[in-house]
Amino acid sequence: MVSLGCPKALVDSERILTRLRAEGYAISPDYAGADAVIVNTCGFLDSAKAESLDAIGEALTQNGRVIVTGCLGAEPDYITGAHPKVLAVTGPHQYEQVLDAVHAAVPPDPDPFVDLLPATGVSLTPRHYSYLKISEGCDHKCKFCIIPDMRGRLASRPVAAVKREAEKLVAAGVKELLVISQDTSAYGTDWKGRESKFPILDLSTELSKLGAWVRLHYVYPYPHVRDLIPLMADPSNGLLPYLDIPFQHAHPDTLKRMARPAAASRTLDEIAAWRRDCPDITLRSTFIVGYPGETEEEFQTLLDWMDEAQLDRVGCFQYENVEGARSNALPDHVPEEVKEERWHRFMEKAQAISEAKLAAKVGQRMTVLVDEIDEDGATCRTMADAPEIDGNLFIDEGVEGLSPGDFVEVEVDEASEYDLWGKRLG
Repeated sequence: MVSLGCPKALVDSERILTRLRAEGYAISPDYAGADAVIVNTCGFLDSAKAESLDAIGEALTQNGRVIVTGCLGAEPDYITGAHPKVLAVTGPHQYEQVLDAVHAAVPPDPDPFVDLLPATGVSLTPRHYSYLKISEGCDHKCKFCIIPDMRGRLASRPVAAVKREAEKLVAAGVKELLVISQDTSAYGTDWKGRESKFPILDLSTELSKLGAWVRLHYVYPYPHVRDLIPLMADPSNGLLPYLDIPFQHAHPDTLKRMARPAAASRTLDEIAAWRRDCPDITLRSTFIVGYPGETEEEFQTLLDWMDEAQLDRVGCFQYENVEGARSNALPDHVPEEVKEERWHRFMEKAQAISEAKLAAKVGQRMTVLVDEIDEDGATCRTMADAPEIDGNLFIDEGVEGLSPGDFVEVEVDEASEYDLWGKRLG
């Protein structure tokens, strides 16, 4: 299995592999030992499409028997036009079709006495944290995004199913649940006749009681998000004071051209209210620079907004056309060299904010989660750090007896632009 793209695609890969393991298939760590290769693709940006095509080509060269699935699978002609020898192409979360393709390529030969599946299924992440997908699809119509075309409208999983999966993961030793979807705060709003107006509040409350860290990703800043903040401020439960919110821009005209809510000033008020009710909250976001029509004035507004918002964790992308996106047809596309220059200015601003915020943590005591142990010490994460996208806290000495998945108390004694160092307490 070659899995590309976002954590949501990773969850799809885990589900496919779990089903295959249950049917008696073994998973090969390399091309040479495999009877077939599944490539789970990403199709969000043209650069991601190119990476997916390269991965398919590599699998064909190294193995020759390739089944393609995932977001780019929504465009089968695009794939077969470049690689006509693939065995099959299926779209995103089409698990049954993937299994049918595998059955055709490599007929199953299960042995129930040998092929015992672990209760939690197959995980592609370390054993102590796991992604928990709560819905598929999205009802937004952002002009730069084709995810609703690929993955459909919002379809939320039942609360009982999500909670059951979460309980099994925690029982198997998972210490952190990373809640993901295309629009987490809209979870359950697609259900007709629902008892709760905003089911994400009830689900978060239930997950917070399981004894693990719970981290929310892809949260749109709807007004009801403020009702999550008191839960995050309560240290007795597991819902971390952390919000991953895709703001994308701050100038109202840019947001309007993106077809996104254009209330950047009210967003600053919301951020202030969140921090008032939960002073330890960590805010992460992503932004796009060089969107079609973005003027220097609009970009400067974004920089000024960043000065006010003081976000803790920030990512930034240079706009690029995506086949099928409505933003391609917008006038006044920004020259590549201007996008590059704005990206550097934005990241310089974000880095300075991050450096100052982390420097202020020196001397603080906190609980961290150990991710990895090696000869240099322990690589850990604080409550403010999601795996793979945020920073780390490093312990250079005194790590004897620690293992991945352990919680440990530290005192921060050094900071850089994105990472912390600490000494173990007790």
